[in-house]
Amino acid sequence: MGMCQSQEDKELMMKSRQIDREMVQEHLANQKIVKLLLLGAGECGKSTVLKQMRILHDNGFSDEEIMQQRAVVFSNTVQSMALILRAMNTLNIPLDKAERETDARIVLDVIKSGDDSEPFSPQLATALKRLWADKAVCEEAYSRRSEFQLNDSAKFFLDKIDDIAHPKYRPSEQDILHTRVKTTGIVEVKFQLKNVEFRVFDVGGQRSERKKWIHCFEDVNAI
Repeated sequence: MGMCQSQEDKELMMKSRQIDREMVQEHLANQKIVKLLLLGAGECGKSTVLKQMRILHDNGFSDEEIMQQRAVVFSNTVQSMALILRAMNTLNIPLDKAERETDARIVLDVIKSGDDSEPFSPQLATALKRLWADKAVCEEAYSRRSEFQLNDSAKFFLDKIDDIAHPKYRPSEQDILHTRVKTTGIVEVKFQLKNVEFRVFDVGGQRSERKKWIHCFEDVNAI
């Protein structure tokens, strides 16, 4: 009986030591993880920060991801021009050249058809260029952009319509940093820096669904 008890004690002691080792290992592992949570109002730059972190610390974007960003650039460019044109109507700013009305219809028709994320046709590219060269658009309306909701990247893309319209257009890192897409889920970026694992979360698109993102606050090191 004594021998049996002794054997049981040994097994319990071994299990206890194993649990202790696992707890120590988990503690050491957790010490090497820094968890950051990005919070802020919409369009305050959270997604841009995440993209910058990927470029600087996580080998940037794959070829597939880069090519997927083409559609975002196309859409951001066309949507920006459409927003300006609609604002001009609200603000009673007429086009500097009446013949640009045809170009405006081309842009708005693309939006209406839902083709704004498609590569630019020669007709659309020409319309965008001529509209952006119209002083009423690029000067008067754009100078009043604080009176309507226009992406801060609008000028960046509208200034490079020729590049974006090229059939072999490939977004640069700067292009990707300037893209604007509403965050609709929890986005996480992981990267290693000096033997420390960083996990950064953007929950900007989940404010109305608290249960889906509240767990992100667990063990957070910084917000």
